Amino acid sequence: MNIGMIGIAAVLGISAIGSAIGAAVAGQAAIGAWKRNYLANKPASFLLVAFAGAPLTQTIYGFLLMNQMRASTANPLLLAVIGVTSGAGIAMSAIAQGKASASSCDAYGETGKGFGQYITVVGLCETVALFVMVFTFIAVA
Repeated sequence: MNIGMIGIAAVLGISAIGSAIGAAVAGQAAIGAWKRNYLANKPASFLLVAFAGAPLTQTIYGFLLMNQMRASTANPLLLAVIGVTSGAGIAMSAIAQGKASASSCDAYGETGKGFGQYITVVGLCETVALFVMVFTFIAVA
């Protein structure tokens, strides 16, 4: 058995777990904000979907890394370790992004203001996943 395959599978699987958790947290907040708007007979902004779906991109990063790692000739032990740790880094980015998105849903849902600032913070959380992906590309090249 090639131990590197564990890391190759883990980078996608762990990234997807983080995306699911982040999207669930953000989605629950979006639904809560919409409910409050409906109860107050205010329009419910569809823009909250941007916050709810933001953590899903980390699954794409995990997929891209998985494919890069499959093509790599790096040491199988390195692939195993880097797959698990990179997957965890990407997952934590998605979870943090979900939490930031949840706060953004709450604030924007109540005030209808500040979308640009909120999405900027959500994007900062995403930057961690992008860094992990790029640095892992370099490490397994």
